[in-house]
Order: sequence, then structure tokens, then C-alpha cells
Amino acid sequence: MHTRLVKVDNTVDNDERYQQVVDCLKKGELAAFPTETVYGLGALATDPEAAQKIFEAKGRPSDNPLIVHIGTKEEAGHYADEIPEAAVRLMDAFWPGPLTLIFREKPGVIAKSVTAGIGTVGLRMPDHPVALKLLRLLGGPLAAPSANRSGKPSPTKAEHVLRDMHGKIPFILDGGATGVGVESTVIDMTSVPPAILRPGGVTAEMIESVIGPVRSETSAAEAEAPRAPGMKYLHYSPDAPVWLIKPDPGKIEAAIGSFRSEGGKVAVIGPDELRTDTADWYFATGPYGDPRELAARLYDALRTCDDTDASVILAVETPAEGMGLAVMNRLRKAADGKRLDP
Repeated sequence: MHTRLVKVDNTVDNDERYQQVVDCLKKGELAAFPTETVYGLGALATDPEAAQKIFEAKGRPSDNPLIVHIGTKEEAGHYADEIPEAAVRLMDAFWPGPLTLIFREKPGVIAKSVTAGIGTVGLRMPDHPVALKLLRLLGGPLAAPSANRSGKPSPTKAEHVLRDMHGKIPFILDGGATGVGVESTVIDMTSVPPAILRPGGVTAEMIESVIGPVRSETSAAEAEAPRAPGMKYLHYSPDAPVWLIKPDPGKIEAAIGSFRSEGGKVAVIGPDELRTDTADWYFATGPYGDPRELAARLYDALRTCDDTDASVILAVETPAEGMGLAVMNRLRKAADGKRLDP
């Protein structure tokens, strides 16, 4: 299969390019597109055969549910069996935006493979002009996980998608680099109080300012099917093993020295303030106190490590508060829980 990279921007008439992708999706094929978080790999969520192609292209476990993207708030009622008042307030506050709401699904509408057969559906309205135009021209819901090979860092640029999906999908809509950089927050509206299953661009503090207290179940590692993406399997990992390390210059230097004494090559992903020439590669992610900047750069840094011959990657921890919770959630997944304390 030939994969076409289709560039779109706001300065020219792109209608014909969009229509090519819409026609492809309506025929049951896949297409990648940018959102404000990461690039998504989309298929019609109501088409079981199309949705199954997502799992095949990514190598994704079939018990890992997919988020359904919609182009308007009103569409939520087509797929959710009931929308509580608190959910309406969140939709009004954060849609379009990086917030996924989990509802009990309306039976017989969304493909069973999309919901993993657990009776709920995750819906979000992305805050990206390309995604919104595609969804509105399509006039239907798109099941869309991140457009990468399962377990690998999510793509924040079209070239990341092309690297993972070349020859596997017909189209990639190139709308430039994404902004938020980590996936959406997922909140379960079927529980009381609502539970955050995955932290993301909308923080718990932001949510609680709208609907009051929420619970956090982000540490869940269910033996059974997960209720949201990112809860169970190894995610976001480059080729070399990732180790988390405290933001301490002495500990970082000691760790680099230890690995290099064994003949290893070390890449470090960390804040501007801790840059060191001792590492073979240092990928700066912005100021230590700015987790949003780190979130925007994280996946690109992890993927860039694959362009080196690093034998180990040290990822400097960030404060686990606000947006930092989302960053640390991804880093722990990338490291599979490995933490270095030399």
C-alpha cells in the first residue's frame, strides 16, 4: 500500500485534499490526522471492519478500547446512552479540547471492537482545525488512537506517523506539529464521583473547578480489560531502555558515569537547567518549572533518541502536579516503572 502525505494549512483551499481523505474513510479505510494532543489514526467508529484495521495497523491489543472523536458537542447524544449534567458542564468548559468523557454507550451504534465490549464509550471533541474540518466533512465519528506502532512514543509530527505507518495506511493529513503533546485526559462519568483514568492536558484542578471533587484511578493496572487507553500496557517507549532519575545534577552525573564505564552510550531527556556535556546526547525539554513545555516536547525527544545509538536513556522526573502528572504518567509508562537512584 502506498501512503500519501497530504499537507493542509489555512492559507490555501484544501477542500479537494480533505475530500480525498473523507472518501477514503467512508470506504472503510484508515487515515491519520493531527489533533491538539497527538496525531490520531482514524477509522469510522460505526464500521466494525474499518475499526479492526486500526488494531492490525498498530499491532494493538484488542482489549484496549479506542477513543471516539466527534466534530460537534451535539453528536455526543448519538453515541452516549445518558449524559449527566456534570458532563454537560465539562463539555461546555473544555470542548473542543483535550478531555475525553466516558459514558455508557448507546447500544448497537459504535463498533464493539472500539469499546472492547465493556459497555462504555469514550468521546472527545478535538481542538484542532484540521481534525474538526475532517470530522465535520465526514459527518460521522472517528475511532482514533495515537497513530504509532503500539507501545512506541506517540506521534506529534506527520513524519513520526510516516515512520511508523508507511505502507500500512492510505493517507496522512499533515497539519504541522501538535501543541499539547500528550494525550487527552480521560474521565469516567459513569462513576460517582467521576474518576480520572488518565491524566492529560486538562488537569484535575481544572476539572474540579467546574464539577467539584473527582477521584483518580491512574495507577490502575487491571488484570481484565482496561476502561481507558494507556491503563494497562507498556506505552511510549523508544528502542533503548528508559530509566527515570531525580532532577539532581550529582545523581545524573553519577548515573552517566556508571553506564559509560560499562561501555554504554547515554542520552538524557531533561530540563534546560540540567544540561550536561557528560552525556552523549542531551535533549532539552524547556524550563524545569514548565511541565506544559515538557509535554509538548516529550514524545519528539523520545523518538529522536531512536535516531541515536544510545544504549540507555535517562529521563529526568518533573514535579507530579498539574500538567506534570500527565508527563510523569507517560514517563513511568515509557520506563516500565524503572527508576534509578545512584
